[in-house]
Amino acid sequence: MKKNTSQGNENPFPILTTERLLLRRFQPDDIESVYRGLSHPEVIKYYGVSYTSLEATQEQMDWFAAIEKEERGIWWAVCNKQDQTFLGAIGFNNWSKENRKIEMGYWLLPEFWGSGIIREAGLAVCEYAFQKMSVHRIEALIETENANSKKIMTQLGFELERVMRDCEIKDGKLISLEMYAKLNRI
Repeated sequence: MKKNTSQGNENPFPILTTERLLLRRFQPDDIESVYRGLSHPEVIKYYGVSYTSLEATQEQMDWFAAIEKEERGIWWAVCNKQDQTFLGAIGFNNWSKENRKIEMGYWLLPEFWGSGIIREAGLAVCEYAFQKMSVHRIEALIETENANSKKIMTQLGFELERVMRDCEIKDGKLISLEMYAKLNRI
């Protein structure tokens, strides 16, 4: 992972690069891509947020900016390094500096599924969290039915710690979540 920072900001945003990817701050013109992802039935099937209009998606864009400004987390737009095509999003929220832990989330536009993008981006952001954010523990809550995300968690070196049975209601039904965690071993 290489790290660059944007210029001219009082608090530079960490731009991360990998072999194929550019992870950057969300820009206003990303709203259409965010809406396309967070309104797509396959993307939102296991994701906790969805939007029914472009206007409503502004709430998500505002949230990305707010958690960064308030230092409660950070989310990146995941883009193709070569042509800057928007692919999805990855990041952290619920940052507890006192407890040195943070929660990870991600989503990817369906046309890019199965290409290792989230694994590649996930390795970069986990490294960033451990090295630059003084995080010791990264957590991820995955719906028990989400086999693809559970596979990604394993690929990223997360371990299943527990299952929280019937702990949330989604679409009027009780769902169970699996808690995965990765610790900074350095």
